[in-house]
This record gives sequence, structure tokens and C-alpha cells, in this order.
Amino acid sequence: MADITRRLGMRHLRGAPTAHIRHHRSGRLVHDGPGLSFWFRPLTATLSEIPVDDRELAMTFHARTSDFQDVAVQATVTFRIADPALAATRLDFSVDPDTGVWRGTPLEQLGTLLTETAQQHALDVLARTPLAAALADGVSTVRERLAAGLAAEPRLPATGIEIVAVRVMALRPEPEVERALRTPAREQIQQEADRATYERRAVAVERERAIAENELASKIELARREEQLVEQRGTNARREAEENAAADAVRARAEAARTVQLAEAEAERSLRLADAEAARSVKLAEAEAEKSVRLAEAEAARSGKLAEAEAQRSLRLADAEAERAVRLARAEAAAARETGEARAQAQAAWLRAHADAGVDGTATLQALTAARLAENLPHIESVTVSPDVLTGLLARLGAQERP
Repeated sequence: MADITRRLGMRHLRGAPTAHIRHHRSGRLVHDGPGLSFWFRPLTATLSEIPVDDRELAMTFHARTSDFQDVAVQATVTFRIADPALAATRLDFSVDPDTGVWRGTPLEQLGTLLTETAQQHALDVLARTPLAAALADGVSTVRERLAAGLAAEPRLPATGIEIVAVRVMALRPEPEVERALRTPAREQIQQEADRATYERRAVAVERERAIAENELASKIELARREEQLVEQRGTNARREAEENAAADAVRARAEAARTVQLAEAEAERSLRLADAEAARSVKLAEAEAEKSVRLAEAEAARSGKLAEAEAQRSLRLADAEAERAVRLARAEAAAARETGEARAQAQAAWLRAHADAGVDGTATLQALTAARLAENLPHIESVTVSPDVLTGLLARLGAQERP
């Protein structure tokens, strides 16, 4: 946008290097070119500002493929106004002399022209392309078609427009279709990942098996070497035992010879000592025997005297003990006789008392039987008398009272 300054009813315009300025006064072209700076009267001046720099136009539109699938095309068209004078005659680039703002919307018109033109060529090429081919090679195909179509469009040169570059960023289907198209690739990728996982696991298992085999082989080799070591140790121990046995035999023979010599010397010495000791013992035995005889004779004489005194004392004690036993036997016999007589008298009195109580001897026998039974019976808490016994007793008592 041009920079316009007010000064005393006049206006001063200062343009940019990328803006082409056209100044008409009363229908005549006064100033024409980029980056101009001049004074003008707003009442008689007509100003146009045409941008001559490269412009980027981003566009997004939808198209339908040959298999009736909707795709979204994202593209960017780079253009410039190559002929400002021609563009000023075809589009309204006039600006307000007071503010420097465009009176119309020329860039929007130009963008609409380019967008519709590009969309027309993109729709034409995608309408004959299936979705799979469009997604695979559609970007380059659409870009080439857009570049060729915009270059061959007669209206653009007639408007002074030059196409600098065409870029197509993406062709995207609907989200549902895109997800459906991604599914086989995702499944294939997942299968590849699973296969890689399985292969890695198989390699790991194979390595573990190899490690296990190596460990087993090491254990077998170690066991074999241990067996050899045990055999060698047994051989060494056996050889050492044989050597020790041989040495022990030599030592035993030497020790036996030395022991025999010592035994012979000791036997000879013992024999000499035994002879001397026997002689001395014989002498001592003879002396001791003589002494023992004398002591035995003295002891026998003393023992005879003691035996006679002990016999006399024992005789006297036996006579006294016999006399005491006779007296005790006589006393016990007298006491037993007196006790028996008292018991007989008491038994006779008891029998007479029972005989007086009954008419005949049956009652007496029953009373004696009851008394004996009562003496031998255990302790009785209570006695139950049957009616027949009680009746007989009462009858007897009544019979005794009537006389």
C-alpha cells in the first residue's frame, strides 16, 4: 500500500519498489513505474497500484476420482503480474488518493481466477484416475497438469499474469477411506513386526539352546575330567597305600627283630632275676612258715581258751532263755485256757438265752444263724422287712405274751 501524505491541499505519494504506480491526470498518464514518489492533486488525479512481486496463493479444493471417491487437493500457486499496464486495464487496482487503499479487491479477484482455473484442470485429471493411482502418483500428475493448464490458459497472459511455480502438497481422501486404506499397510507392518519378533525369539531360543548345549558339553567334559581325577587319585592312593604297606612291613620286620632281641635279653635278665628272687623267696617263705607255725600255735592256744569261755557263756545264756520261754509258754497257756473258758461260758449263756426265747430249737438255730450272719455282713444303711416276716414275728410276740 502506497504512503500518501497531506500538505496544504496537496498530496505526496511514495511507492514501494515492488509496487507499480500509474498516475493519470485528466485522462493522461503522468507517472508510470515502480517505486515512484511525486506530488499530485487529489481532485484531478487517478492512481493505480499494481504489485509486481511474487505472490503465493494457497488453495484447497475437493475432487472426485473415477471410482467416485472424494479427495482433497492442497496446492500452492506462485504468480506475479508481469504486465502492470495490462493488468490495470483488466482489473481495478485504483487506490484512494487520501488513504492509499485499494477501492476494490483486485487480489481476491485474481485469486479466484487462479483457483478456479487450477481446480478445473485438477478435476479434469482426477476424474479419469482411480483413487489408488491418485494417491500413489496423483501429486506429480496433478502438479504437471496444473502447470501445463495454467501456462496454456489464454486469460492469464491477457490479464498480465505470469505463473512462476505450481506446488501440490497433498492429495488426501476422506478420513474413513484413509483409515481403511491404511489398514492393509498397518496389518502388513504389524505382520512384519510379528515376524521380526518371532524371528528374534527363534534366534534367542536357538542361542539359548546353543548355550545350553555348550553348558551340557562343559558339564560332561568336567564330569569326565573329574572321573579321570578320581581314577588318578585312586591310583595314587593305592600306590601310596602299597608304598606305605611296604614301608610298614619293613618297619614291622625291623621292629619285630628288635623286639625279639629285646625280649630275649629281657627274658634272660628276668630269668636271672627270677632265680635270685626265687632263692630269696624260698628263704623268706621258710622263715615266714616257721614264724607262722609259732604264731598259729599261740593263736590256737588262745583261741581254745576263748572258745571254752564262749561255750560256757553261751550255755548259760541258752539255759536262761529256755527257762524264760517255758515260763512265757506256761503263762500264755494259762491265759488261753482262761479266755477259752470265759468264751465257752459266754457262749453257753447266750445259747441258754436264745433257748429260753423260743418254743423249740428251730427258733434258737434261726437266732444263732441271724447273729452269725450279722457278724459277717458288711455295713447296712437300711433294712426292708417283708410283711410275712413281720407277721411271723408279731405272732410269736403275741404267743409269748398270752401265757
